[in-house]
Amino acid sequence: MVLNNKLRYLQIAFNYNLNQVYEILPLVPDDPSIMIEAGTPFIKREGLNGVRTISSMTRGHVVADIKTADGAIEEVAMFKEAGATAMTVLGNAPKETLNFFIESCKKNKIISMIDMIGVDEVLPILRNLKVPPDVVVLHKGRDEEQTKGKVIPYKQVNKIRSKFNCLISAAGGVDVKEARSAVFNGANIVVANIVKPDDPWVGISSQEDVTKVAKEFLESIK
Repeated sequence: MVLNNKLRYLQIAFNYNLNQVYEILPLVPDDPSIMIEAGTPFIKREGLNGVRTISSMTRGHVVADIKTADGAIEEVAMFKEAGATAMTVLGNAPKETLNFFIESCKKNKIISMIDMIGVDEVLPILRNLKVPPDVVVLHKGRDEEQTKGKVIPYKQVNKIRSKFNCLISAAGGVDVKEARSAVFNGANIVVANIVKPDDPWVGISSQEDVTKVAKEFLESIK
């Protein structure tokens, strides 16, 4: 399964538990432009079984946001078996880990994503790789959302595109307005978190009409 660099994708992330997945995922439109993410907190709670469940409930791409920091070969194999079609590795992981991760993803026909959370300059990391990843994730972290003035680093997009043929994903505090901005700034993928009404983070509220809001996101990124 590959991504079409002429399309724009909405990646909907689940960060809580399987109960929320059972409740919300059936409301997400069955659209080839929608990817479903098993977020890092979700994986820590639900493990491989959580990824298997998500995979069984959707026909589209399943992103395992494992943020590999070491042991790339084993982690790719584990989550491939669980049904993931895309996975993440930390951009500030050792170069050996990054190279093993990308190589293992290619062998397993998995979409490789390097998450640049906490990385100020992306190009030095990409230049140090044997081959580039499929996707570079420009990520404003959940904790960073609480800092006024923090933004997704779109200034990195042109730098990346000038040197590498990678898709760009934008994550962190994405609502419909930010999704539109992300695409305007060159993103191929926008990541929206399912959030609870009392969460301090921006995303798609679990109390909203999820079907309607997902369609609004899709319209905003066309």
